[in-house]
Amino acid sequence: MNDCIFCKIINGDFNTDFIYENEKLVAFNDINPQAPTHILFVPKEHIESLNELNNTILIKEIYDAIKTVAKEKEISDYRVVLNTGKNAGQEVMHIHFHMLSGRKLNWPPG
Repeated sequence: MNDCIFCKIINGDFNTDFIYENEKLVAFNDINPQAPTHILFVPKEHIESLNELNNTILIKEIYDAIKTVAKEKEISDYRVVLNTGKNAGQEVMHIHFHMLSGRKLNWPPG
């Protein structure tokens, strides 16, 4: 998608440093972090939200990537967030998972 910021990042338009990359997804630091560690995990395929996701194998691959990054960074406590739709807080209409860590995360989140 031409106007999607995440598609542009994936295509290399912004010279973003990837923390993790494989053939299906990338991970990089959020530019507006909500915790000391705030990493976004984004599929390379443009999928607007969970409502449009038909590939459940992709979800497993994303969670495996999150676990891999957590292990590499020696992070044992973290929260994974997936917002679906504007009213739920989804700002970029390209499915992405937030990994938050490095501080006490309160519940409920907001």
